[in-house]
Amino acid sequence: MVKKGFWGQLDKPFFALAPMYDVTDAAFRRIIAKYSTPDVIFTEFVSVDGLVHPEGREKLMHHLWFDESERPVVAQVFGINPANFEKVAQLCNKLGFDGIDINMGCPEKNIVKQGTGAALIQEPTLARDIIAATLAGAGDMSVSVKTRIGFNKEEIDIWLPHILESNVAHVTVHLRTRKEMSKVPAHWDLMSHIVSMRDDIQKDTLISGNGDVTTIAQGKKLAQETGCDGIMIGRGVFGNPRLFTDDVVDVSVEERLRVMVEHTQLFSELFTDVKNFAIMKKHYKAYANGFENASALRVQLMEAESAENVAHIVDKFLQTNY
Repeated sequence: MVKKGFWGQLDKPFFALAPMYDVTDAAFRRIIAKYSTPDVIFTEFVSVDGLVHPEGREKLMHHLWFDESERPVVAQVFGINPANFEKVAQLCNKLGFDGIDINMGCPEKNIVKQGTGAALIQEPTLARDIIAATLAGAGDMSVSVKTRIGFNKEEIDIWLPHILESNVAHVTVHLRTRKEMSKVPAHWDLMSHIVSMRDDIQKDTLISGNGDVTTIAQGKKLAQETGCDGIMIGRGVFGNPRLFTDDVVDVSVEERLRVMVEHTQLFSELFTDVKNFAIMKKHYKAYANGFENASALRVQLMEAESAENVAHIVDKFLQTNY
């Protein structure tokens, strides 16, 4: 039996903010929630094996900070020990998350070396044990999985049934193999087949597609063409916190940069002595892009060392150019 939870209450197609490590932290998610309206928000992923140890939990808990503006909010976790998934599911339930998502798709070398993320595609028995343990600890929360179409080659017909037969509420399929990383276009031509497979195995499990979607209009078109229930957007939201609100919003350069400053200030408030300020610089490359003198502004932002520096640089840039 599938426990859909909040997933069953969403209008279709629904749109989710993808989990991205060192991107979808609490500051970024709150900015997105303020200026846009994703139907679902995912945290950056966090290790269950780290969270079960007192010292590890203390260091990792900032990954699980959230506020009410982000709901429904899903904690994404990774690891290899089923017992730890059960314990962390209990923790996430206690913290008040709406759902917990198991990462079975991360292609990064260090994650795969640990036997987790996309490596679980090659270990279906372990993957099913992890899902069962997470379901056992989830309580009222829904359980979902994010995965890929295969490890070295397309093997969705062999791999996906293991997940569907485990009765999770929702599956996000990144439409590339682990080997492909993000180096080739996402295989959206496979999504109709994935939906058909779902219909044959477990109709109550919802399916979302992920890969190369940069606008809501594009996502709606793909959902209509393929029959998937939802769309997950990751890189398309960089520098565009209004993406989930409306495709045609014309955001001025000043507004974009003011949001960037606000994002920076929130990051500093939340993560001073927790995260390196340099993490923000990947966002500056996206915010300061596509307008006159943007490259010169980016050079200055890359040298900034504090939120105060960034605010000063932006004020000076706007006074000079706008």
